[in-house]
Amino acid sequence: MKRSAGSHIMPVSNRRSELLKRRLDQFTRALPGLEKGDVRALHQARVASRRLRALLPVLQLEPDTARKISRRLRKVTTRLGAVRELDALLLVIDELQVSRRDRGAALARVGVRVSKARDQARKRLTTRLRVAEMWRLASKLGKLAGELGAAEQASSKTTARSWRWAVDARVASRASSLSVAIHDAGGVYLPERLHVVRVSLKKLRYAFELSVELGGKTDGALRALKRGQDLLGRMHDLQVLIDRGRQVQASLAPPNVTVWRELDALLLSLDDDCRRLHARYMRVRDTLTALTDTLSARPHAAPARAQAARRAG
Repeated sequence: MKRSAGSHIMPVSNRRSELLKRRLDQFTRALPGLEKGDVRALHQARVASRRLRALLPVLQLEPDTARKISRRLRKVTTRLGAVRELDALLLVIDELQVSRRDRGAALARVGVRVSKARDQARKRLTTRLRVAEMWRLASKLGKLAGELGAAEQASSKTTARSWRWAVDARVASRASSLSVAIHDAGGVYLPERLHVVRVSLKKLRYAFELSVELGGKTDGALRALKRGQDLLGRMHDLQVLIDRGRQVQASLAPPNVTVWRELDALLLSLDDDCRRLHARYMRVRDTLTALTDTLSARPHAAPARAQAARRAG
């Protein structure tokens, strides 16, 4: 399954309250489906929680308020993520069952293990993160959006510029982090380091979306970030599937040579896929590096970068 980054171009706005309301609306729209156990709704709720987290540090809230909401949003993202990764893995297995029919038996064996893990993760989710708790968080964020809106009515142009500088500083910081991650990953296929690149790229994308909504030009940058995220996301899914397959191999009881070989053939083919994806990543790496250089040196960020970065956290 191709992991799509999705389209996220919202109307231009320079009001913090409007950006918060839009992201909050995405979050609340997903909650009814999440309560019913819908896989897509869970994914949408998690992505919305990530976008809220990306916005929060630049809202210029009171530190205590920002810290409490950030902690609650992080809990939502983490708990939903534990289930989402397994949902995504099952979708990959379903896809491979069609495209790799000769590996069907091995895929089915791994699929059973992943399905059991997913069911257990969903049970834990219902006890550790209730939907009612997320509705309460949404209510708190809605109240906060109202307070921001009221404050914006009396705010000056200087305040608006400070808000824009905070966003630019955040983008510059995220771009610098991605640049370091790309450099550290080097040119060898090392899944752990590429995972860091993937996470850093995702964080930059969410920060850059804010800049675009404030009226910034994309010049194809957002598309490049999405393509990179899709590529590394697919690589990550396959690597996680390899790890799960190895666990199944190691747990065979009693040992079965035929089954072990079927699993080994599957894992070798998945590893080949990962290395082909890595070759594609290497072809776009220079583009991503050039993009990080541009974004980390944005002119709007330079005058107040140090101050805004401290406020952003």
